[in-house]
Amino acid sequence: MASLCCPFFLLLLAASTAATSPGRLVPYDLLYADGVRAYFARDWGRAAELLQRALHSYAGLREARRACRASCRREAAFLGGPAAAEGPWEAALFGGVLQRADCLQHCLGSRLGAAPSAHRASRAIRRDFEQREPYNYLQVAFFQLKKLDQAVSAAHTFFVANPQHLQMREDIEKYRRMSGVKSDNFRDLEATPHWEAYEAGVQHYDADEYLQAVARLEESLTEALSALEECRALCEGPWEDEDEEEEEDMQPGLYEAVAAHYIQVLKCRQQCVLEIATKPGRISATEDFIPSHLDLLQFAYDQVGNQALAAECAASYLLFYPTDEPMLEKMKQYRTELGEDTAVTARESIQHYVQRSLMEKKLIYYAVEHLGGTFNDPDLWTPDELIPESLKEKHREDQEKQKQETLDVEESEKRGPLPFEGIAVTMDSQQMNGTQRVVFDRVLTESECKDLLRLTKAAGEAGDGYRARRSPHTPHERFEGLTVLKAMQLAQNGDVDWRDAKLLLQASEKSRRIIESYFAPGKKLHFSFTHLVCRTAVDEEQEGRMDLSHPVHADNCLLDPEGQECWREPPAYVYRDYSGILYLNDDFQGGGLFFTEMDTVTVTAEVHPKCGRLVAFSSGKENPHGVWAVSRGRRCAIALWYTHSQEHAEQERVKAEELMEQRAVEQDQPDGEERQADHSGRSSSEFPVSSGGARPTSRRHKPGSDRMQQPKELRARDEF
Repeated sequence: MASLCCPFFLLLLAASTAATSPGRLVPYDLLYADGVRAYFARDWGRAAELLQRALHSYAGLREARRACRASCRREAAFLGGPAAAEGPWEAALFGGVLQRADCLQHCLGSRLGAAPSAHRASRAIRRDFEQREPYNYLQVAFFQLKKLDQAVSAAHTFFVANPQHLQMREDIEKYRRMSGVKSDNFRDLEATPHWEAYEAGVQHYDADEYLQAVARLEESLTEALSALEECRALCEGPWEDEDEEEEEDMQPGLYEAVAAHYIQVLKCRQQCVLEIATKPGRISATEDFIPSHLDLLQFAYDQVGNQALAAECAASYLLFYPTDEPMLEKMKQYRTELGEDTAVTARESIQHYVQRSLMEKKLIYYAVEHLGGTFNDPDLWTPDELIPESLKEKHREDQEKQKQETLDVEESEKRGPLPFEGIAVTMDSQQMNGTQRVVFDRVLTESECKDLLRLTKAAGEAGDGYRARRSPHTPHERFEGLTVLKAMQLAQNGDVDWRDAKLLLQASEKSRRIIESYFAPGKKLHFSFTHLVCRTAVDEEQEGRMDLSHPVHADNCLLDPEGQECWREPPAYVYRDYSGILYLNDDFQGGGLFFTEMDTVTVTAEVHPKCGRLVAFSSGKENPHGVWAVSRGRRCAIALWYTHSQEHAEQERVKAEELMEQRAVEQDQPDGEERQADHSGRSSSEFPVSSGGARPTSRRHKPGSDRMQQPKELRARDEF
């Protein structure tokens, strides 16, 4: 199961054992510390109990804060009564503040059974609970206790919020294969009601099931607004100063301190819309989350014949975008259908939401303009007139800078036309959440894939693996490789069919031309290295397997995840510019290519192999990648690397082409003409063949690394 690294050793040493007493909510950070201590002591029963109590305490604390702040908002309202009119304004303002503070302290004390300050946890602990880290420990504890159903639920709950966690991904797959594990065990114990309802509503909407869509979207909107209020209440916490060691004489005065804390709370409240609009496990929020509900609802209500509610939703949407022409047209239509005398107003809840948000934005922008600081407005609908003129200029400059950067990127990524017809761009950089990435389909036909697979089988034992090493990356797989020169030499000796060896040259050249035209039109790409490779799962060594087929790496630099850097220096293949992999089959399990962030664990995109699929990308630090474990069957592909540097062109390829030309001279007619035509109608034998380059050297970690290095003669090529 997942190995864990605990960042809380200081906390574990300092925390006392959490005592319990009737009516008292024990601070969740103490329970968490004791639970983690029990975990590392392998006291699984106590660890599970304490971690569950920590989660319960955390939820109870949030609920107490939400309820008390809502209650005290009513009981100690800031009303402009006689005190405001007759007494000093400070007494009127701070009198209300003191009453609110008194109310909150008594309310929280009665609910928590202790002083509220006892429940203030460190940022590290709060972050752990926000990221559902306790469930990571819980799933291991439950597994050790042989409580599979609870272990699966805990693992799934953690994985929903951390889909980039590679170890948990593998644990989830292991759970799925275990007997006794049911599909309904994979439950998200922290599921947010509004997201479940929203996704169900959108599914019904897309299926033209508008009656069901209305019900779920209304549920989602109600739950989202409720979640928003809970988030806003939790913003009213203690002041968090980034510079905790500020000199005493630099501390702000009364009014500056009050203003700074108040603006901090307002900014937090504004960001709450991003929190509820971000699905667990995602990084980016859904744009216009609240307005999009109203847009979908107005159309759905119209489709089911309820024009009154459709008009209400349209009017509510127009509070966000009052000049939206399509919605204004819909409003005219609804007014005509309902009658001009029928009053159509926006929903009160939406009116309150918009008015309150605009008031807060106005105060924040005033503070930024006059007191300094920054504000990242989360909303696209904020009226332009609300932004002060002095900030508008900076806003325009930022927009112009961003626009210019976008133009620069677009210019650098201008694509030329593909040199072959019938090839499809299945995914581009945007769809793959990165830069300089693309997936092409239909590069090879099924017949061509079968011919190349026949070549791999015929050359399996004679091929050039890693100097008799069964696998350079994992003991759980057998690795076989064949260079273009070795293929030609085998054909010359009669060990393989000449046509199959020639097809290897042709298919790799076709890939080179596609990648060159897409990424670098007008700039020559030379082969750096070409390798027909197969990875076969070793059946008797798959039980309990936790590793990857190929660890995450970059192709022209030495990846340093901890330092968030990639060192482009020898012995890395610094001359590589673009990489590609042309798949030949999909009748195996696992073996997909995946891209990550520089941290090597945050997965940004995945590519599933199939015959004729070509994935290509730039070879630098922008594209760290690895290969999932091949757990069953045999995965074959042509691994390709290219360079703009002619001096690093693949010399083995030159020799291979010389052998092919010699063979052609010896024959009355060049073979291969009978091959099946590709999708452009050309014969495969029409693919031109180009020159190529030197065999790459091996990789190592950056200078100064204390990681063990393999001897140079045993270090593996950087294969996919």
